[in-house]
Amino acid sequence: MAREFRAVGVVGLGTMGSGIAEVLARSGIDVVGVEIDSAGVVRGRGHIEHSTDRAVAHGKLDARGRSELLGRISYTTALADLAGVDLVIEAIPENLERKAAVFNELERICRPDVILASNTSSLSVTEIGVHTGRPGKVVGTHFFNPAPVLKLVEVVRTVVTEPDVITDMVAFLQRLGKEPVVIGDRAGFIANALLFGYLNHAVSMYESRYATREDLDAAMRLGCGYPMGPLALLDLIGLDTAYEILETMYHQSRNRLHAPAPILKQMITAGLLGRKTGRGFYTYDAPDSPTVVPDAETPRDGTGTRATPRKVRTVGVVGTGTMATGIVEVFARKGFDVVLRARSADKAEAALGKVGRSLDRQVARGRLSEADREAVVGRIRLAVEFEELADCDLVVEAVAEELAVKQAVFGALDDVVKPGAVLATTTSSLPVIACAAATGRPSDVVGLHFFNPAPVMKLVEVVHTISTAEDAIATAHAVCRAIGKHPVHCGDRAGFIVNALLFPYLNDAVKMLEAHYAEADDIDTAMKVGCGLPMGPFELLDVVGLDVSLAIERTLFYELRDPGLAPAPLLEHLVTAGRLGRKSGKGFRVY
Repeated sequence: MAREFRAVGVVGLGTMGSGIAEVLARSGIDVVGVEIDSAGVVRGRGHIEHSTDRAVAHGKLDARGRSELLGRISYTTALADLAGVDLVIEAIPENLERKAAVFNELERICRPDVILASNTSSLSVTEIGVHTGRPGKVVGTHFFNPAPVLKLVEVVRTVVTEPDVITDMVAFLQRLGKEPVVIGDRAGFIANALLFGYLNHAVSMYESRYATREDLDAAMRLGCGYPMGPLALLDLIGLDTAYEILETMYHQSRNRLHAPAPILKQMITAGLLGRKTGRGFYTYDAPDSPTVVPDAETPRDGTGTRATPRKVRTVGVVGTGTMATGIVEVFARKGFDVVLRARSADKAEAALGKVGRSLDRQVARGRLSEADREAVVGRIRLAVEFEELADCDLVVEAVAEELAVKQAVFGALDDVVKPGAVLATTTSSLPVIACAAATGRPSDVVGLHFFNPAPVMKLVEVVHTISTAEDAIATAHAVCRAIGKHPVHCGDRAGFIVNALLFPYLNDAVKMLEAHYAEADDIDTAMKVGCGLPMGPFELLDVVGLDVSLAIERTLFYELRDPGLAPAPLLEHLVTAGRLGRKSGKGFRVY
């Protein structure tokens, strides 16, 4: 017979515990909140009152409902007051010894049938449970912060958790309006195991000065649609919390990608814990404030150079594919004269037709007038010979992602384009320096990695090589600003910023599926609901294409040679079997 949970104890009323107490009380459940001392009780009560005040202000709760909710929560500093509850959820700080001591005491106080749940985000639920005489009644219930808002709860079963405990907890969480995902007891569970490897990688990029904090965060927000950049998210989570989670993950996985970046420990030692102390990767106007204020690291103009940009009036684009025509449209709409170079007159006309159809859609949606459409098309000149690009101030190569093809284009451009022109490649994975080496002017070569579709996506990765001149970088930055794009700067390394952070995370998700730790649907749900990502990893892999994803992951692995970046065998097998994602009708899912 299913358990009924009329009264629930919550041990620990910090941000997470008070949020859980609020969720329970909103659902009509009586809550007994326990804190270590009276000051903790005052803080916990304050968290709940402040949160419910905001809910009333935003129209999500009325005054009567708030009063009833607060009336369902009682407070105490004695665990003994939990003797009559039907369920206990522990939400104290991430320390195994302290949690074990609490569970040992709860076993003595609570009835034998009472479920003891831990909200741990990284510690072993098994290790917590063995400190009681009823490990079969111990389960993990990992809520996400803020608990009143986020719907995901990871329900963690150990090897000895009784099946009816899992069944009853899932039903109870669904009653609370949550989306429970049942998983095994592994460091980081689903969401943190995937999220924190990605966050740690971003910290390593920052630590090595590969990219600025602003560019790392903007790249992931604008390139992937993430709600927050990795370093801003770490400031929100707390660097000390992040460090403990990564330490736990590393001790279990021994994956170097989970070993906390050294700068994390240094910042923690210096008291730079993130928002809660007023300073972490960013500086805030007060502790616990979300408002970032300028500091010594705030860039003057984003380029990192004081060089004067070269003047750009005419832009050449080499290529006729989707990316090339999108770039042509972007430049022409912003008033630049554009020369579109194709291998034949027919291909050139077809490419211009693609641009025209895209503009027609904008006219139909009321975003562009007919007169402006004609003006845009009038600024585009078609070309077949490379010589017709001779007077361009900037030439953007957007041909097939094959190094030999790109090098041939750059060799031809070097022969005909005027001195002082900037030559750019849109490569997403090849070394920019290899393109530059095909010319006699490597200082003029830069990467301009647009994202697809170019007319829509705001991000452009500006990639400098060891040879790129400062004024060429400044020119690329200025041109991106002139066409309404957000440039981010990085060095010439596999994956640049976005792909270098995104694809190891996707690869880790495949390895998790391959290990039968969780199903693809549950992993996707965890990352979308728990982390607010626009797509789950398997949805995204099927959209990108498994063959494309595998090629990028191989490039990252072959350049960086880190065992943790080795492509998951399951991904290799799916590609070999022709299951490439949506484009083939089958990938991780069948379409």
